[in-house]
Amino acid sequence: MRHCSVQVRGLLTRDELDRYNGLMEVGGFLEDAGRYDLAYTVQKEVDILILPAIERLKDKSRTRDREEQEFLSSREQDDSLPSAD
Repeated sequence: MRHCSVQVRGLLTRDELDRYNGLMEVGGFLEDAGRYDLAYTVQKEVDILILPAIERLKDKSRTRDREEQEFLSSREQDDSLPSAD
């Protein structure tokens, strides 16, 4: 079973995280039992489950990028002002 990243896992809601942990446990059990056909199905469910958290991570990244761009723009404007010397 493939785990999602720590960043994505940190953005799962409590319910999503509980379901994620349960699915990973079942998937691991199925892999240990050699039932890779069923583990594949469980992995697909995990992939679907984490999609909202991936979108939340993308939103955080976009917000951070936008704030950084605004900060850099304000710095450029401050640097272009004539000094009072």
